[in-house]
This record gives sequence, C-alpha cells and structure tokens, in this order.
Amino acid sequence: MSIIVALIVLGLKFAAYWLTGSVALYSDALESIVNVLTAVVALVAIKIGERPADRSHPFGHHKAEYVSSVFESVLVILAAFMIFREAYHAFLAPRSLSEPALGLVINAGAAVLNGAWSWLLIREGKRKSSPALVAEGWHLATDVATSIGVLVGLILALMTGWLLLDPIMAALVAVNILWAGYKLATMSVDGLMDRSADPEIQARIRDVIRTAGGGALEAHDIRTRQAGRATFIEFHLVVPGTMTVDESHEICDRIETAIEAGIDGADVSIHVEPDRKMKPGSKGALDLSSG
Repeated sequence: MSIIVALIVLGLKFAAYWLTGSVALYSDALESIVNVLTAVVALVAIKIGERPADRSHPFGHHKAEYVSSVFESVLVILAAFMIFREAYHAFLAPRSLSEPALGLVINAGAAVLNGAWSWLLIREGKRKSSPALVAEGWHLATDVATSIGVLVGLILALMTGWLLLDPIMAALVAVNILWAGYKLATMSVDGLMDRSADPEIQARIRDVIRTAGGGALEAHDIRTRQAGRATFIEFHLVVPGTMTVDESHEICDRIETAIEAGIDGADVSIHVEPDRKMKPGSKGALDLSSG
C-alpha cells in the first residue's frame, strides 16, 4: 500500500510541477521519487526480517529493517543535494510560473493523501514494533511539512511577484530533508548498535518478574536489546540454594510465559543462581533494586 500511495503522490506532484514550472514543486516531486524507492526497500526489509532464525542467524533477521532505514536516509540526503542543485540554477535564472492555481491545488491534494498515510504508518509501525514502518511514516511526515512550506512560499511568490521565493523555498525544502535524513540515520544506527528497550517496556518487564516470580529472591543484571520487532531480554534470577532444579525451572517458565504474553516479540533468557550470589544489600523477596 505504501508503494501504491507513493506512486499516486509522485504522479500528482510531477503533474503540479509540469503545470507550473516551479522549482519548489519540482523539489517536492523529487522527494516523492525517494518515497517510492524507500517503500520498496522497506517491503523487502520487512520480508527479510520475518524470516525465522537459522543456523547462520540464530537470533533471527530482525535487524534487516534497520539496514533499510539506513539506506533510506542515504537516499533522502542524496535527494536533498539534487534539490540544492536545482535551487541554485533557478536562483541564478528565476522562472515565471504558469497555471499556478491548478498546480497548487494538485500539490495540496497530494499532501493530504501523504499526511493521512503517514499517520497510519506511524501508528501501525509502533503497534507492530516495526522500525521500517515507523521510519517510512516519519519520512512521509517530513514530506508533508515540506509540501506545506512549498505551498505557502509559492502563494507568497504569486502575491508579491517576487519569483526568487520559488528557489528559496526549494533550498529550504532541501535543508529540511537533510535534517530528516540525519535523524533517520542516527535512529537506524542506534538500532544496529543494540539499543536497549524503551523505559516503558523495561518497567513492564520488572513488573512481570515481581508478579510471576514468586519463590525467587532476587533478579539482577536485567539487560534488554531491541532488534526490529524482537526484544531480547536476559537477567539473573536468584533462588534459595536448597531449591531443586525442577522448582527453579518452574519459576523461570512462569516468568518467561508472562513476559512473552505481555510483550510482542519477546525472547527471554534467564540464568538461575543460588542465594549466595545475591547482591550486597539485597533485601530478598524478589528484590529488583540492584538492577
């Protein structure tokens, strides 16, 4: 659906540029080419990320979505430099605008379509913990902001007759796209560097351990890492030294089941330790104060 929407928006924006000859509208249309390419890349990345773990990739293929986001950021930055080039030439030789009203209406329609789809992608991407969908959604949100800026600039250019506003708006579009590309790149690289799960998810993990870990004394060294839609969770669980392996294993099973039921894509590893491994100052009774 993202590919279909991107193609429709691309057609509308190039129609607006063809009608007006505006370099600002051209820059907006050029960004839509990137939208089509990134939608295709996101689809491929999500398909790869859905593959099950295998011998060569025992932790799965979830990080493919982060790779697609890095690629998307590179395309965004390249588009920005292409727009800078067009804006520079148009600044040296300002162009008059033809059929501006119809072109602006068409471009506004494309912006509305993009805005609605951007909102849906971000919502679904967060719900499904998909970095590729969230990145695509925020990229489209930037595109919407770009379109609004272009429309305002062109209306001012028509009202004042100052045609230099057209290439100036195109340059501002490029600056905005560069900033979006930078943020997207840092977010993607952060994911590739095994960023920990969000604080809200970490709090839910601790709550589940307290609720489901009856019989254990302490949980410490709780660590998480996010890899696409998967959340890897590991920690040490301290139990009484006299507890049997079966009893401690039953507690672990209870905790794992509860975490996996409450957090989509959770992959839990628990290391069981005897009470002599408790952290200094621990109060027991499933104390989590030591981390």
